[in-house]
Amino acid sequence: MRFPVPELSPCGSIARRHDPDRFFCALFAPAEKREALFTLIAFNHELARAREAARQPMLALMRLTWWREAVEEAMEGRPARQHEVAAPLHAALREGALDAEGLIAMAEAREAETEEEGIPSASALHAYLRGTAGGFTVVAGRLLGAPPELLPALQQAGTLYGLAGLLRAVPALAAQGRCLLPTDLVMPEAVIADPDVARPVIRELAAAAPEAPSLRGLPRSAVAAALPLTLARRDLRRLARGQEVRRGLGDRLAVLIAAQMPTR
Repeated sequence: MRFPVPELSPCGSIARRHDPDRFFCALFAPAEKREALFTLIAFNHELARAREAARQPMLALMRLTWWREAVEEAMEGRPARQHEVAAPLHAALREGALDAEGLIAMAEAREAETEEEGIPSASALHAYLRGTAGGFTVVAGRLLGAPPELLPALQQAGTLYGLAGLLRAVPALAAQGRCLLPTDLVMPEAVIADPDVARPVIRELAAAAPEAPSLRGLPRSAVAAALPLTLARRDLRRLARGQEVRRGLGDRLAVLIAAQMPTR
């Protein structure tokens, strides 16, 4: 017997296709918040692809500026831009579901990807991740009603997920002619030419990842914002051992179990 599957919105489809981890975690959010969370995921995807879609740094900066202005125009009450993500983003902002300052900060954090000299150190890498993946998790937490005192822990959880994702993506980024690993650990040109060169650095950064934060007291309504941390923990352990990370049933079961357990 087959059960009908609700048709996804354009943002939901983008989230499922381009960010399946966060999409799956978003399914555990309250139903009335889920569409705004899909919109946030789609917005983050648009920011992430700015450098990929525009090979020239200046063009990438222009794309990021376009999205920052779309957020600002929504808050000024100006008409929505005609775009499959910008229009629902405008609506979510006007409804107060998404935090405009947080979205703008996410766009500004992406500017580090346009720096031709690269990311200079591990500390700079973590700062970049706190603004991008960490910033995403803070906006998601606010959307889902996380208490303000837990937002720093959510930001750290997002940073760890971002770190794991970046380390997993080294070969894919190299294929695009890009490398976001610290330049004081490895030369970007060498990684782009041969991603295997980065394996020792990937293991080092995964092994040195900060401890996962305590999220004790996070309300069940906001658990979806923290669930990617479950995947980050699993990924970083495997990466530190030099293992390849491939999504499987075990990862989904881990998220499912985490969604049912009290936060720690």
